[in-house]
Amino acid sequence: MKLRTSRSGGYSFVELLVVATILLVLASAVLPVTKVVVQRQREVELRRALREIRTAIDQYKDAIDLGTIGDTSTEVADQGYPPNLMTLVNGVERVGGSDGERLRFLRRIPVDPIARDANWGLRAYDDPPGARSWGGGNVYDVFSTSRGVALDGTRYRDW
Repeated sequence: MKLRTSRSGGYSFVELLVVATILLVLASAVLPVTKVVVQRQREVELRRALREIRTAIDQYKDAIDLGTIGDTSTEVADQGYPPNLMTLVNGVERVGGSDGERLRFLRRIPVDPIARDANWGLRAYDDPPGARSWGGGNVYDVFSTSRGVALDGTRYRDW
């Protein structure tokens, strides 16, 4: 007499349940890590955008100080900073350049990756350092309008 085993080549229900449980535990561990990675990437993009705009503002100020653009005697009231961010995109006529030659400082206004729009908070030279509203007159600095908190615990609008 031969003994037959009733086992065919498949997996039992218990084995499938164990594998599904292990996959569920691994997936639940990966999800928070993925959220942190996405937030960290947005923070890197925010730092890059802020650096890009602030560099353009500084280049505008340097061009005014060197007399490359504008009449410095009329810019004294604004400390030589741009009147708005669109001036950095549209450009300013170069002094002594050919007719219509414009010096541009930005190709476009970057989008705030945290707030997901191009509406940046602005500070004028005469505004207090922690001001949250723009006093007008010039653009000395920019900040994010997001009320969120970064991974390091600082607020995005304080960057």
